[in-house]
Amino acid sequence: MRRYMLIRSIPLPWLRRDTTQNESSPLIPKAGSAKEDAEEVAHVTTEFHQGGTNNGEEDDSLVFSRIQPYYSYSLMDYFLKYFLFLCNLVFTVLGLVVLGLGMWGLISKESFAKEKIGSIGTDPMLILVTMGMVLTMLCLSGCVGALRENCCLLKLFSAVVLVLITAQVLTAIMAYSLQDQVRGVLRSGMLAAMARYQDDLDLRFITDEIQFNLQCCGADNYRDWEINIYYNCSAPGVLSCGVPATCCIDPLENGTVWNSQCGVGAQLLDEFTAQSVIFLGGCLGGISRWIEQHEGLIGTVTIVVLGVQILTLFITTRLLESIQWHKVYI
Repeated sequence: MRRYMLIRSIPLPWLRRDTTQNESSPLIPKAGSAKEDAEEVAHVTTEFHQGGTNNGEEDDSLVFSRIQPYYSYSLMDYFLKYFLFLCNLVFTVLGLVVLGLGMWGLISKESFAKEKIGSIGTDPMLILVTMGMVLTMLCLSGCVGALRENCCLLKLFSAVVLVLITAQVLTAIMAYSLQDQVRGVLRSGMLAAMARYQDDLDLRFITDEIQFNLQCCGADNYRDWEINIYYNCSAPGVLSCGVPATCCIDPLENGTVWNSQCGVGAQLLDEFTAQSVIFLGGCLGGISRWIEQHEGLIGTVTIVVLGVQILTLFITTRLLESIQWHKVYI
């Protein structure tokens, strides 16, 4: 025969019945209530015996009754889950678009060719490829992790986001405290872009946009264009000792026609004569002035970007806690 243990629950104080007979109480227990309770307990015990028997086999295990807690997702949990999923899905698609543009740029310019592979490190398209790949992989892990409630992917996503936040804060602090070194890096980068001005269409586009919008010429001054083999005074051809048209004060003739030859021979002019034809100031000073004029906008954008990342980290952490609680109690 099986051995069973009957667990008798302990009634809470406010659920205890008053067994003392009181004439003023409308519900006076009958004299045979104790006997009826004993019969009910015996009936329940018999049902346990009958329910526990399985094809006559004996089992010596003890049966314990327990109340298992149950945790269900709230509406806020569902909202955070699908909000995180949709946001990561959008940025995954955006990352794929950026990655596709970067790869298209590299392939169209034949940057993987043997004669160009050595200078691929300075190709602006490589930045798009790197950003697109990182954004796609990061947001894809967050997207799948939120949809499938995968704790490993969500932990990986939150860890990478935390690393990115830390890196951005440290970069901002170092850029502010090491302004001279940052200026030197920018100068080196711009001189490298000027040296490859005619060879790389992307670098040419970026350089022209900077010079045209900031109304500047060269890195420090207009004579920096000697670094380019086509604008060097020792080079043969029409462009010798000249500067690009985006250095000119008025590159448009009659406001409609672009005069690409307006900067020819500008390096041979003295500063007094050249100032009526081209911009004399370098673009490094123009970039510094632009940053000073837009400090408020730059600070606002930085705070918003960091705030979005911190909010994403908070949502991921909250969702992870909900998933772990749910898995414990199912």
